[in-house]
Amino acid sequence: MQIVVLRIAYGWLVLIGLLHFTIDVISQYLRGVRPSSPETTLYYGLNSTFSLGQVSFGLLALSMCWRRPALAQQPVIKAITILAGIGWILVAVGFMEYWEPLAMTGIFLAAILVAYALSD
Repeated sequence: MQIVVLRIAYGWLVLIGLLHFTIDVISQYLRGVRPSSPETTLYYGLNSTFSLGQVSFGLLALSMCWRRPALAQQPVIKAITILAGIGWILVAVGFMEYWEPLAMTGIFLAAILVAYALSD
């Protein structure tokens, strides 16, 4: 059961990362919502890094869960995953002006904690 919840959580992370990148970077760039300025560069850079980091971490973790499920039980993997989730929450609180990335990352972290609380 634990590995199923982990796969769902990591899949969720990939999904929210892709959606965040599509909505906050690609669509705003294509629509020309933000005028060209140093602030706009920082905005796109922050959101690109945030969302693509989630996608890459989620894909790597999903690959691990499918190929070597026993690795997901290792304390180091658990610690890295929890620290990554906390890091994304801190970035969202500190630098993002809207609440959606914080809520979506909080759901990911809650799912991870539930998965680690389950025992296989």
